[in-house]
Amino acid sequence: MAKKFRERFKTEEDVFDQFTIRNLFVLSSKDIFEDGSLSPLSIGKEANVFSASRGSTKVIVKIYRLETADFKKMFDYIRSDPRYEGLAKRKRAIIFAWAQREYRNLMAAQRANVAAPVPIAFMKNIMVMSSVGDAQPAQKIKDAIPERPQEFFDGIILNMKKFYRSGYVHGDLSKFNILNRNEAPVFIDFSQASPLRSPNSAAMLKRDIHNVGEFFSKLGVRVDEEKLFKKITAAKN
Repeated sequence: MAKKFRERFKTEEDVFDQFTIRNLFVLSSKDIFEDGSLSPLSIGKEANVFSASRGSTKVIVKIYRLETADFKKMFDYIRSDPRYEGLAKRKRAIIFAWAQREYRNLMAAQRANVAAPVPIAFMKNIMVMSSVGDAQPAQKIKDAIPERPQEFFDGIILNMKKFYRSGYVHGDLSKFNILNRNEAPVFIDFSQASPLRSPNSAAMLKRDIHNVGEFFSKLGVRVDEEKLFKKITAAKN
């Protein structure tokens, strides 16, 4: 069975190395997703994203590439995360920790009731999460401009505040990492999210506010970055 699984991907060797194929087989054999259902959504230098079937639902399979991922950049981010103190500076160890970190961050987002994909499983350099959308995957806000920008922007700030109050900042919010699902925001790409006790968490939050504010100010939303920072970080009443 494993041999047949590998045979199916032999024409995709630029995408699937043998190590990854073995782990995909393990996840498939555990019914995390259905064998033969992987369909590419985006192929990148650092990670490849696929949709797959899981019973009557769709899931997203994100695979960090072992050969071309920028592990030095990953290490620069992850070494300031208190959860990964002492992480050995070895390429595969860093990539595996990066995938685990995104999974853990999604778990934290779910506990905080932040609008985000639901984490399902991870294994080494592979992470599986729920798909966002109904009949079709939800689009990024850069491609699906919100019809009511102010209302949508307020929803983003609310989710940022929920995540902050749970002890985290996203760290990579922008028009590329927020989906528009039925005119409501959904955050994705949590690999850079960090606990507030990380030394650069305040700077990361300010960057998120700036990037999101820059996009929505062009849609007519009045943005005061300093006030938004105070609003998100305000003590819980």
